[in-house]
Amino acid sequence: MHANHLGRDVPVRIDRDARLLWDAVRGAAAIAYTLVGSPWLRERYNRWGVSQQEWLDAMPGDELVPTPVLVSTRAVTIGAPPDAVWPWLAQVGQGRGGLYSYDALENLLGLDIHSADTLLPEDQRLTRGDLVRLGKPGSPCFFVVSLDEGRSLVLIGADPATGEPVPTPVRDGAGATWQWVLRPIRGGAATRLISRQRNAHPPQQRTMWRLVEPIGFVMERRMLLGIKERVERGGMPPCS
Repeated sequence: MHANHLGRDVPVRIDRDARLLWDAVRGAAAIAYTLVGSPWLRERYNRWGVSQQEWLDAMPGDELVPTPVLVSTRAVTIGAPPDAVWPWLAQVGQGRGGLYSYDALENLLGLDIHSADTLLPEDQRLTRGDLVRLGKPGSPCFFVVSLDEGRSLVLIGADPATGEPVPTPVRDGAGATWQWVLRPIRGGAATRLISRQRNAHPPQQRTMWRLVEPIGFVMERRMLLGIKERVERGGMPPCS
């Protein structure tokens, strides 16, 4: 009986490993394409999914980086009200609900990301001052500046070693926001989930950020779609 149980587990593990490998291949291919095409694709990928009005609209947290060098605003429509979307955003982060992106690629870098396919009650208590990590301790992280449950979440870059947020408003030096807004549409039956990043950095970091920017797009696009899939499936695993 024990042997039969082990035998049943083998195809499951193989299927899971195959899906993780395919996920990594897809993500790597998307990154390669976007990196090569970035001089021509920048405007499109920095405005992915948004209308002209959404691009122009002010969002909570814009004031934290008043004169950004790089700006992106991206969005997805989710067929559920904001109250159904918010719990997935509230549990975001390494060691919590994950980032809903290309876990396999992130874990090749040792970031230890494991994105949840269900809501985690223990990770719903997000408050001001919490850290949202992009990898294991010592990796880049964000500080929760403000949140309005079901409506918005504002993060600012923090020191990975101390967890202290960068001084704001960011005028000299480096700093970046990660802003989220949930806007009800269709009479409240659906949601526009909008993400914005405003990044300031010194001129000597320009080349580095031009490389990071397209990679960030690929990962964030997958994240937005990952949240959409999870919400619309009611917590069931999304298609890989």
